[in-house]
Amino acid sequence: MGRMTTRTCPCGLPQSYDACCGRFHSGAASAPTAELLMRSRYCAFVKGDTGYLLRTWHPRTRPERLDLDPRMRWTGLEILGATDGSAFHATGTVTFRASYRGGSLHERSRFERVDGAWVYLDGDFLE
Repeated sequence: MGRMTTRTCPCGLPQSYDACCGRFHSGAASAPTAELLMRSRYCAFVKGDTGYLLRTWHPRTRPERLDLDPRMRWTGLEILGATDGSAFHATGTVTFRASYRGGSLHERSRFERVDGAWVYLDGDFLE
């Protein structure tokens, strides 16, 4: 055992990375809810997966490129609330606090479906 893939997923759910966000990152599955997409995007920040972050960004708001700070160390994700964002919705919001070494980011993110798949639209920083 002891392989890195058996550790709990960085998104905070009690599953291995492969069984949780890894399947979304690899393209084997799509996040079925806005909250799971948000968790998988946090996990992509942890792992430095800019390709996934850009793929799951709304075409209307997606930046041309994304440069992540390699010194940034994300340390935890707390989901504070969610509205809509299920299989029955076209939009949803997720309010969360993402902690990093030295501070935290508190945001309400907006998500929409594009061609049936959840994507990140934009967000408002809180506090």
